[in-house]
Amino acid sequence: MILPPAYRLVALDRVDSTNEEAKRRAREGAEEGTLVWAREQSAGRGRRGRAWVSPPGNLYLSLVLRPDAEPARYGELGFVAALALGETIGSFVPPLVELRYKWPNDVLVAGRKASGILLESESGSGWLVLGVGVNVAHAPEGTETPATSLFAVGATDATVEAVLERFARGFLLWANRWVEDGFAPIRAAWLRGAQGLGEPIEVRLPHERLHGTFADLDASGALVLETASGRRLVAAGEVFAL
Repeated sequence: MILPPAYRLVALDRVDSTNEEAKRRAREGAEEGTLVWAREQSAGRGRRGRAWVSPPGNLYLSLVLRPDAEPARYGELGFVAALALGETIGSFVPPLVELRYKWPNDVLVAGRKASGILLESESGSGWLVLGVGVNVAHAPEGTETPATSLFAVGATDATVEAVLERFARGFLLWANRWVEDGFAPIRAAWLRGAQGLGEPIEVRLPHERLHGTFADLDASGALVLETASGRRLVAAGEVFAL
């Protein structure tokens, strides 16, 4: 496996969480491009603190980034990662298998979750940790959003190392585009593959549930929801089809 020189690979057999390890290293001054990869996680996490089942055979990585941008823009890098993941997964799965982006941070394959993204930072730190999980050989059961793996949809030649290498190269290309051209081309590319765009959805927030039509993404990546009482911007939440 050969990664571009922009990365500094930290390869581990087992860790509590690649995001936690990357944050520990970021606090100690780890350089931009430090990439923590583990074969297995004992305490993997998804968004909102959910457990991320992490057996050997899937990809678990976290990348230390030090963006030259306002912290308010860090969330845009989740869409950058989604595009890189989409292209990576698309290069392994059979050509007729549908691949979509689910707001805000999932990649769906054949209508099921195959990959997730977790962004974490600390106020005033100047760094961001981008966590990525890809179900290569295994998919968890009993999850709120049904899951699948690359193997399950016919990508039996995929390996963790190959998926990691292609993602690392793809993320670098999309991140450079983001630096040079801003969020607009990222947003446009993401919308072309968006799950549920123009369709009725439910958005679950900590203390309420919203219903409406997924109308758009705004210039910051917030979901634009068309409701009976007008448009509403949702910066964070869980989306489900109606």
